[in-house]
Amino acid sequence: MRLTAVLVAVLPLTITAQQQKPLGQNIQTWFDKAKSYLPNAASAPVASTAAKAASSNIVELTKDNWKSVLTPSTSDPFQGPETWVVFISGGNKTCYGKCAGLEQAWDKSSALLAADPSSPKLAYINCDKQQVLCAIWAAGPPTIWHIQLPVAQPDQSTPATTVRIIGLNTTTTTAIDIMHIHTQKTYEKKPVYEGALHPFNGWVAQYGLLTPLGYTLWVFANVPSWAFMIGISMFSRYIM
Repeated sequence: MRLTAVLVAVLPLTITAQQQKPLGQNIQTWFDKAKSYLPNAASAPVASTAAKAASSNIVELTKDNWKSVLTPSTSDPFQGPETWVVFISGGNKTCYGKCAGLEQAWDKSSALLAADPSSPKLAYINCDKQQVLCAIWAAGPPTIWHIQLPVAQPDQSTPATTVRIIGLNTTTTTAIDIMHIHTQKTYEKKPVYEGALHPFNGWVAQYGLLTPLGYTLWVFANVPSWAFMIGISMFSRYIM
């Protein structure tokens, strides 16, 4: 009814000026003007709702919660590994101000993945805010960490946690590219990370040295070089 009323109001105002144009073009012009009178905000709440639903499912990891969060939510060995997709981002300090576009792509991909029944669990780390955690993981933006957390087997043995690190291009990576990491399993193109600093299975983690090493790396990265030189100079004088 509203569309009809709008058309009735618009047609008399436009038909005189449009008499010299072809009929098909006139009709298209009438409909374009009619649509301009209709509210177009109906889709905004839908997009906003999807974005809010996706963001509510994204866990922000910190140095205090990452071990408790990245734990299998089931003990059923027949359900297979639990998949997490972790977006490593940053601001001006750690990403040199180039991650803003990727942040938007991540938000859009999260909304798309929220509609997928097989969607992985999602997490986010901002290395500007979580410098110690990024040092513990030896992680830097912009990357995606694809993590598969194993479930303990009936014999109580637990397979290794599979970690793959996917680098992101700050200018060309899109929301679809991020979504395809899961939906098209593009993560399989990357090798499994098995280094000493593996946050779950590396020998540094197994000996309980991951967090102390992370703090050490964070100190070296943040303390000015002149402060180290002064400290070394004072220490050498004390020894002598």
